[in-house]
Amino acid sequence: MRFLTWLLTTAIAVATAAWLIDGIRFSGPDSGTAEIQEKLLPLILVSLLLGLISSFVKPVLTILSIPFIIVTLGLFLLVINAAMLMLTAWLADKLDIGFDVTGFWPAVGGAIVITLVTWIVDGFIGTDAEKK
Repeated sequence: MRFLTWLLTTAIAVATAAWLIDGIRFSGPDSGTAEIQEKLLPLILVSLLLGLISSFVKPVLTILSIPFIIVTLGLFLLVINAAMLMLTAWLADKLDIGFDVTGFWPAVGGAIVITLVTWIVDGFIGTDAEKK
């Protein structure tokens, strides 16, 4: 159950970032039920990829970047999160999933949106799932 909650939270956050940030997008139709049908599986796959990359690559980068994190008072973590999103887009492109991040600044914006939306959604559904 915890995995499904995490996957749903991440999918909502990635979908919100793709909706709000101009340089983040899923390929396919732009409206209607066809959009939902064609983008749902890629959204789930991108959420899984982002989770895997954040689980395995991000800790290594964070440890290696401790001096930069200290000097920038933690702001370098935003750069690491943007790099994780760009790595996810690169891997999604190699796997032909249809997810694209066009540059560094859209990745930074996407990292901010994904972090905030994940935090908000976890606040709503995370506490109920933990009580059960």
